Amino acid sequence: MAQPDESQAWDDFWQQNAGGKGQGGCLPEGDDALDRVQKEVWSRFARTLRKGARLLDLATGDGRVMRWLVAARRDVKPVGCDRAPELPEAPRGTKMRAGVSLEDLPFRDGQFAAVTSQFGFEYAEPQTAARELARVLANDGVAALLTHRQDGAILEHNLARREAIRWALEERAAVEVGKRHLGLRSVGIGGAPATLSDIAQEGAKQFGPRSPAWEIPEAVRQTLTLGARDHPANVGAMLNTIAAKARNELARIASLEAACARTANAEAFEGALAEAGLTQLSIEELCVRSEDKLFGDFRILRHA
Repeated sequence: MAQPDESQAWDDFWQQNAGGKGQGGCLPEGDDALDRVQKEVWSRFARTLRKGARLLDLATGDGRVMRWLVAARRDVKPVGCDRAPELPEAPRGTKMRAGVSLEDLPFRDGQFAAVTSQFGFEYAEPQTAARELARVLANDGVAALLTHRQDGAILEHNLARREAIRWALEERAAVEVGKRHLGLRSVGIGGAPATLSDIAQEGAKQFGPRSPAWEIPEAVRQTLTLGARDHPANVGAMLNTIAAKARNELARIASLEAACARTANAEAFEGALAEAGLTQLSIEELCVRSEDKLFGDFRILRHA
């Protein structure tokens, strides 16, 4: 079995959520309030930047942070970088570079007046990434990091998604059910087995009507049904793609879980920033609504 590709997992994630129109599994679909809170904190930060500031956005993803910054301050000059091998089109007025590691930034010393990152910096090795951030940040420059929380709503939601994916992919083996049925074409049995509909209905009941526990068996069922007249090799390739994307999402969630563990160790995480010469000026706990769980911490840092 092929191992999940974490870089490809993030490529899939950002391609699926190009333009910031979805949370891609981060929070329940349609929760636009999360975007509003994020946009507000970044717009507020943008108003503190010096005129014409050159800015680097680490782990830029689809560039949504840069889009918000430019909307608040048109004179800011942002460049985004991300480890994903492919990225969506850069927002207007910005530039983006794919395939860049936070631990080895391809930029000059002191090149940027500001550095930003939203749910990205904590995925890297903290000490190395902090040194690289400080290296490319000008003296007296500022950095803003929005980071995950181990006790936050985003990890909680994604762990539930992981349980649903594993149920469909491993416990109920929806893709394997589809492949076995595909093999029956040679004896004249086509279409999709009723078993897949049963798995999808059970998944919807147990995990929710739009959960991966419903999506995966339903995708397999539709692939077999719509591919009834296609060559079996093509249908089999599509079933492999469904399985690969599911495993890649498991890899993405595992990396999220590890990132949350890093920020939970506040002494080590903040110590890495301090050792790199980054002084934490403030930290703000963020939530969508006052009664909701926290979803992130917004840190402002200055390069000594």
